[in-house]
Amino acid sequence: MEIDRPTTLLQRSKEDPIQELLNEELLLKKSLGIIINSPQPSPVPLEHAGVVEQIRHPLAASLVADKYLILQQLEGSSLYTCVNVHTQEELVCKVVGREATSLLSAHYRLDCHPNINSLHEVILGDKLMYLVFPQSHGDLHSHVRHRKRLREPEARRLFRQMAETVRACHDEGIVLRDLKLRKFVFADAQRSELKLETLEDAVVLEDIEDDVLQDKRGCPAYVSPEILRSHARYSGRAADMWSLGVILYTMLVGRYPFNDSEHASLFAKISRGHFVVPECLSSRAKCLIRSLLRRDPNERLCASDVLLHPWLTREERYIPPTHQQDQLVPDI
Repeated sequence: MEIDRPTTLLQRSKEDPIQELLNEELLLKKSLGIIINSPQPSPVPLEHAGVVEQIRHPLAASLVADKYLILQQLEGSSLYTCVNVHTQEELVCKVVGREATSLLSAHYRLDCHPNINSLHEVILGDKLMYLVFPQSHGDLHSHVRHRKRLREPEARRLFRQMAETVRACHDEGIVLRDLKLRKFVFADAQRSELKLETLEDAVVLEDIEDDVLQDKRGCPAYVSPEILRSHARYSGRAADMWSLGVILYTMLVGRYPFNDSEHASLFAKISRGHFVVPECLSSRAKCLIRSLLRRDPNERLCASDVLLHPWLTREERYIPPTHQQDQLVPDI
């Protein structure tokens, strides 16, 4: 199948290219009847598997393959909003270097999983690759911040979906490496169905039984103790399970188990592995958190074991919270 090369709509001014790009986007949005709310352009790094492309934001008001108009970057995400100019369907697009084949390989292995965002279309340009996904209804990080913390029935329902997603990835030989709340998005307006937004930063293992990694990647608040050790090799699956423990703790408590404004102090706390679980949580919830946030990676539960834990196998009717609580989750 022949794929059109991404093209830019209008010739840009050599004197003030950024302003010209904004003017182009303004005209295009007006012609398509799109509400105009564009931020000031700024350099946006795009990274994956060692590939770094420095581009301007928004993406040159460009029309990709004569079909998708790239709009603004989603807050706190590496994705861009885009619109199909023929149908006016609103979608999201991730732009990576063509060398980032592991990302595509991971998505193809898990494209039918109900809790992983499915690829709508893939477009190849000369240097960049455009991955188009369905639009979501907000991310889990923002949801927890808005709700302050989640009650156990709701957290249980959402966390089960996350654990099933991680198990599917691990069973297929895929290590996620950068698990965090913001990576999960809602597929429905009721915010009951979660999907992993993209498999960015995931590693496809050459040997499904050998998950030993050496490169260090992840969000500071979610990184495991063994990754912080100098020149350490570590189990990718076990590191993912630590991050899953941080996610569960944050959902239920409303703050990270390890938190500090300075990275050096934060990493020291993570290395020591000391954290406090509030007494207000159920004994089963506290047990699962402690089973995931173990300093020794060999002692952590695997994803399959998590799904058999009593906290997840116990079914309860979901009751929405009746009042708001103090804000604790930081906006990072």
